[in-house]
Amino acid sequence: MALPRSLRSCLQRPCLLRSPRARLGGAGGGGLILQSLSGDVYQNLAVEDWIHEQVSLENRQVLFLWRNAPAVVIGRHQNPWQECNLRLMRQKGIKLARRRSGGGTVYHDLGNINLTFFTTRKKYERMDNLKLVVRALKALRPQLDVHVTDRYDIVLGGRYKISGTAAKLGRTTAYHHCTLLCSADKSVLSSVLKSPYKGLKSNATASVPSSVRNLLEEDPALTCELLLEAIAKEYATWHQIDHHITLINPADEAVLPGINSKAKELQTWEWVYGKTPKFSISTYFDMTYKDSVLEVKVDMEVKHGRIEVCNIDAPEQWLPPGLCQELAKSLTGSRFCPDEVAVLASTLLRTCPQDNELRNKWNLLCENMRMLM
Repeated sequence: MALPRSLRSCLQRPCLLRSPRARLGGAGGGGLILQSLSGDVYQNLAVEDWIHEQVSLENRQVLFLWRNAPAVVIGRHQNPWQECNLRLMRQKGIKLARRRSGGGTVYHDLGNINLTFFTTRKKYERMDNLKLVVRALKALRPQLDVHVTDRYDIVLGGRYKISGTAAKLGRTTAYHHCTLLCSADKSVLSSVLKSPYKGLKSNATASVPSSVRNLLEEDPALTCELLLEAIAKEYATWHQIDHHITLINPADEAVLPGINSKAKELQTWEWVYGKTPKFSISTYFDMTYKDSVLEVKVDMEVKHGRIEVCNIDAPEQWLPPGLCQELAKSLTGSRFCPDEVAVLASTLLRTCPQDNELRNKWNLLCENMRMLM
């Protein structure tokens, strides 16, 4: 579904592109409320980038409302292996995305609302935005015990976090985005936001765990649709504009030129994993083979998502040291990724002696190495 003709023509005007006198919809002021028709995390994050880069906000502020199918979104400077359970996410088909802003890791599904407030950098004020959300909640349910903390979270009942926040400040424009838990699957949330990876050391920004609660648990009538409408109404009142939500298709190149290339960039391995700050792993795992339990030690250094240093130490009487060294050598320079280990293991297996027991040991070692990632 495309935008209404009036807004479509407004967005397609050359004046939209950033210039010293660029304006969204001419010189008119006020605000604009957009809501995404897509549940794709990469498309919706791309809309944020597009508005931030292409739209003049000098005389207009924009509120973007969006929801995603199940996804985990990490901050720009975070380590996904440190923040979430990538193995479980792969099993459940949950996407991983890295956003352009900082802050901590969050779980999204259709029971979570995302709000992005766009302004000039001079007008940027995240506390005002969060207070607006609280006013909207209070307008729906005056008895709700909700308030904004000094950390820019919204808490319910003085202890449960229902909204986290992050921001990106550009040279002239800025955006502040926050979540709002309505009816998210908390069992999935808690399981995917728990890292199983051991021995990992990183200087990446770490998330601060919090107890969370859905607004639907407080009042079963508080649906996402009701909350979106209330927030849009409060935003319209605050900015003295028409209470109107414009639906937007994040894949519509006619309205958002270049948007699909932005979405594709956000899902590349180089962005999602390759932007991870340097980290190291020093760990071990036990392998059971026949009646024996063997300890294998692994030390790795990873930069830009690629293995720079790799050492694998297995008992010599169990596996010839040369094979461990060959695997470590092959892994050096490769992506820290289970698929790459599988490919390398398969390639190296063809060079192994035709000894079934040795090949079984080799497969067991490679499978355990995959599990580290």
